[in-house]
Amino acid sequence: MSGDDNPNIRAHVVVRGRVQNVFFRASCRKEAGRLGVTGFVSNLRDGRVEAVFEGEANAVRAAVDWCRRGPPGATVDSIEANFEQPVGETGFHVR
Repeated sequence: MSGDDNPNIRAHVVVRGRVQNVFFRASCRKEAGRLGVTGFVSNLRDGRVEAVFEGEANAVRAAVDWCRRGPPGATVDSIEANFEQPVGETGFHVR
């Protein structure tokens, strides 16, 4: 993203641990709204949670950092975060 006039970035995150049935998705949507990022969050069949955040670089990094903790009741064992080119997500959706 260096040399690009677009200050926005995109992060694709996969979260492992006790992250389903603890309001992770709803809490993530609330945090995304607070930070002003777009994207989505969804449960994966294997018990992980997947999230995509797009927006201003510091806000996206803050959303990724939030995923390292998650909401009260979650136990995050690890996260994998990959930074990609933004695709123009609109809104933030729970899938």
